[in-house]
Amino acid sequence: MTTHVPAGTTDEAVADVRAREGAHTRELAEQGHVLRLWRPPLAPGEWRTLGLFAAADGNELERVLASMPLRVWRTDEVTALGPHPNDPGAPRDRAAREGPTGTEYLTVFTVVFPDGTPDEVVEEATRGEARSTHQLGEQGHLIRLWALPSDQDALHTLGLWRAEDDAQLTRMLEALPLDPWMTVQTTPLTPHPSDPGVNTSSN
Repeated sequence: MTTHVPAGTTDEAVADVRAREGAHTRELAEQGHVLRLWRPPLAPGEWRTLGLFAAADGNELERVLASMPLRVWRTDEVTALGPHPNDPGAPRDRAAREGPTGTEYLTVFTVVFPDGTPDEVVEEATRGEARSTHQLGEQGHLIRLWALPSDQDALHTLGLWRAEDDAQLTRMLEALPLDPWMTVQTTPLTPHPSDPGVNTSSN
């Protein structure tokens, strides 16, 4: 979600829209539509948010996004997420929810097996990946996994992780069995004041 406030907009008008956005976001979170919100790395003057939303279909999601006060200045880019077989799922208890301390990260994995790779190599790597991600989920480092739209040549996966720092995350990713065939895009996340996963304070 990228917001561009028109030139000449008063600070009072911006503050009013932000206050209404925060209040409405809490309502949408209570309804189960807004699950998480984060800030990605920002350049000076940028106003962007990454969000995890739940909706029955694209039409309902558009109604949810259009109802948010900041939409008057905001453009939204939507990516549909599918279930992933290695997804740890919702945390089972308070200890799992808290997990290790540190920074949250989003990763996009792109896995490509070269033509001619033996089926047994692919199957062994895939089984090993499932075991490794299960362990990382139990440790609280891997929070969620989703399948992204893929094609016949590549598999794409979105992951939500928690690590002490970039170096620890890199070590964990490089130890995954699929690493030899995988490219990774990583986005460090910072807390968003309206994130339902942390608190319910206003935007």
